[in-house]
Amino acid sequence: IHSKWVGKCDNCGSWNSLYEESKSFSSLDTKNSNIIELKNLNKTEIPYDRILTDIKEFDQVCGGGLVPGSAILLGGDPGIGKSTLLLQVLSKIEENKYNCVYVSGEESIEQIKIRSDRIGVSGKTINLVPSTDVRSIIRTVQENKKIDVLAIDSIQTMFLDILESAPGTISQVRSSAQELIRVTKNLGINLILVSHVTKDGQIAGPRVLEHMVDTVLYFEGENSNDYRVLRSIKNRFGATDEIGIFEMTDLGLNEVRNPSEIFLPNHKIPINGSVIYAGIEGTRPILLEIQALVTSSSHGNPRRSVIGWDNNRLAMIIAIIEKACGINLGNKDVYLNVVGGLKIKETAADLAVASAILSSFFTKPLPEKTFIFGELGLSGEVRPIKQMIKRMNEGKKQGFKNAYTPPLNYNKNNINSNQVDEVTQLIEFFSFSRKN
Repeated sequence: IHSKWVGKCDNCGSWNSLYEESKSFSSLDTKNSNIIELKNLNKTEIPYDRILTDIKEFDQVCGGGLVPGSAILLGGDPGIGKSTLLLQVLSKIEENKYNCVYVSGEESIEQIKIRSDRIGVSGKTINLVPSTDVRSIIRTVQENKKIDVLAIDSIQTMFLDILESAPGTISQVRSSAQELIRVTKNLGINLILVSHVTKDGQIAGPRVLEHMVDTVLYFEGENSNDYRVLRSIKNRFGATDEIGIFEMTDLGLNEVRNPSEIFLPNHKIPINGSVIYAGIEGTRPILLEIQALVTSSSHGNPRRSVIGWDNNRLAMIIAIIEKACGINLGNKDVYLNVVGGLKIKETAADLAVASAILSSFFTKPLPEKTFIFGELGLSGEVRPIKQMIKRMNEGKKQGFKNAYTPPLNYNKNNINSNQVDEVTQLIEFFSFSRKN
């Protein structure tokens, strides 16, 4: 057999003795396969109600509670509080008369007991299983008909004995998660998988793990900061990019009902380079403080340092300011910080970032009780954004009197709305005096 025509046969040595023949392959044999029953979407009913944890921040991020039979992947840095959050969630579910099983592959029962005593949930009847054997866990789940929620802490410690690789490897993580998801979905059990993350903040293991589950949650925060952010990256049963705010205390995690209060500044006098930005996280409006520092550079290449925002977008905003306003920032170091450790992904923060940079450059603070939002185009024009009225309502709720926004068609908030069409208007609004 040859893949292409040749003049001389390699076997017998004869010339022009090869002829092309086409062979048609038969279709897949389906005689021994099963016929799948067709389901009509219009006649399909939802047989379950969501399981509420009574932790409103957690329920909101999940889209209104846990859907029985769904799989949730919870990731976060080491020591951020994943296990503490999981234990508190299970204790609240147990209070609502649901049966929970907590499988720990990292801690012993005694260690979990110490932590439960500290956060005040030791009196709950949560069933603990210190095991890493997936086969034994599945057998236990199948034999017990009264399990509503199964929590695995963590999926990287689980292993299947049919695989020769060590726990934590890609094949073990993928296969273990696949078997657990298959069994829990068939039984209508809610599955919560705790996962490690890499140094880049990504879920450790195969990327397919995030595709296999229904919801992906990230628990974020700084070790030097008491506040934690639970963020929804993927959710088949709710809004994505929804966030929940928690405060880490000696007694566990507490909900933060008014996140805007903790992110707003508490300094008594206006500060140069400080701007209040009205953002949207998921479905929730929130006010944040953005700070910028513009200073003379002592290096050939000026620094552009960002915490909590996109570094490439900062470079774009600096270029827009230089082009539209005629301000030279090429010999200046520019530092940008989102106060509180929250990460902003919205382009609606463009106008607030530009205002903070101009305020620091001209060393002049913005008016008090003022918040800003809006997207910038490359020519310096200000573009309208989504949910502007919701942002205005949040500003009014927090006692703000002035706003610098894209053109608004509707405003009944008794807030002095200064509509910005071009980034150059910021200099006029704030009465910045040019300096070299």
